[in-house]
Amino acid sequence: IAVNLSARQLALPDFEETVRRVLFESGVQGSSLTLEITESVLMEAAPPTISVLDALRELGVRLAIDDFGTGYSSLGYLKRFELDALKVDQSFVRGLGSDPEDSAIVAAVVSLARALRLSVVAEGVERADQLQQLRWLGCGLAQGFFLAPPLEAEALTQRFSQYALIPLP
Repeated sequence: IAVNLSARQLALPDFEETVRRVLFESGVQGSSLTLEITESVLMEAAPPTISVLDALRELGVRLAIDDFGTGYSSLGYLKRFELDALKVDQSFVRGLGSDPEDSAIVAAVVSLARALRLSVVAEGVERADQLQQLRWLGCGLAQGFFLAPPLEAEALTQRFSQYALIPLP
C-alpha cells in the first residue's frame, strides 16, 4: 500500500501514533506500507519530522521519494535519509521511446537507485512501448493507466484480494 504524504500531514503532532494505530487495527505489517514523500518535503523536513520518519522506519514502514528528478537538485538527502525507493516522475516516462534525453534520465535514475540498493518505480506508464522501454532499462516496477486505472475503494479492495504485486520481468 502506497500513500502520498504532504508536509502538513508529516507535521501533525499525532501522525506517528495515527500510523501506528491504523497498522495495528488493520493487521497490516509496517513493511506493507510505503509512504511517498516529494523531494521538496524531504529537503525541508525539520528535526521533529525526521524523528517521525525514523520512528516509522522502526515499524518497518518503507519510504519512497515521489516525483524523483523534478525537485531539488541536491542528492545529499539520498545519503542522509534511510530510503527504500525512488519513483521516476511521469514527465520523464512520457517521453520514453521518443525522447533520447528522457530515456537517458530514466536510465540514470535506475542506475543510481541500483547503486544505492533502492527500488525504482516508474510513474505514469500509459503505453505498452513505455513499459517495454522500462523493462529494457532495468526498471523493476511501474504504475500508470496502462497497468491499472484509478479505482474506487471497493474495487481496489477486490483487486488486492485477487492479485499480488507483480514485479516487471
